[in-house]
Amino acid sequence: MKMKRFVKVIALALALVLVLASAAAADGFRTLDEVKESGKIVIGLFHDKKPFGYVDENGEYQGYDVYLARRLAEDLGVELEIVAVDAPNRIEFLQSFKVDVILANFTYTEERAEQVDFAKPYMKVALGVVSPENALITEAEQLNGKKLIVSKGTTAETYFEKNYPDVQLVKYDSYTDAYLGLLDGRGDGLSTDNTEVLAWAIENPGFAVGIDSLGDLDTINPAVSKGNETLLAWINEEIVKLGEENFFHADYEATLRETYGEDADADALVVEGGEI
Repeated sequence: MKMKRFVKVIALALALVLVLASAAAADGFRTLDEVKESGKIVIGLFHDKKPFGYVDENGEYQGYDVYLARRLAEDLGVELEIVAVDAPNRIEFLQSFKVDVILANFTYTEERAEQVDFAKPYMKVALGVVSPENALITEAEQLNGKKLIVSKGTTAETYFEKNYPDVQLVKYDSYTDAYLGLLDGRGDGLSTDNTEVLAWAIENPGFAVGIDSLGDLDTINPAVSKGNETLLAWINEEIVKLGEENFFHADYEATLRETYGEDADADALVVEGGEI
């Protein structure tokens, strides 16, 4: 009897631990105060999407999103810890509380907004398609029956699956692998944000962007774990304050101007103060 009672007590204790663990997991994000108290903010950034988030030849993170991440940490008075993410795991990293914020060219969509909380936008974007100049794709219909390279978990993947089912999608986990696939001829073109394919084509002779705006005009927004109201509110306030000093135009000049050239219009991409 004593043994049975002991086993029952152990079982109840284990059940209580599981309940408590589940409760913690359901609310495992770090609030604004907890981030401040820890002395660091953990932000997920791309490591291979130049010029928005990438690692340079010195092993340092650079780019438009990185510039913003550093300012957020500075204004919070904490250290910045960067976690490298790929497009398919951005939501998972927030849901599993591996990062506090995602700043990785994260396009707002209603479907994603059901899984994470988006802050105000800081950039405008549409889809683009880059392809070899000697077989330039200028209309999406030209891709029917052909291979189009996309990265998993991106709006390009969703858009072509919904609107062009006859296009054969070749999917990669990382942007590095996707562009290598295009260079190796494993696809007739590649689609992702127009801002990114335009930059890539400039640096890769023999390729051009034949479609520079496809689908709706979308926005790029920071994102936090679902329900993290205090951190979300602070980021929204911060974006408004940064807009008052034209921060995102300064970000553009520091990180994007060299890529896009002197004739490019920053207003076509930059969003100040979270207002389109």
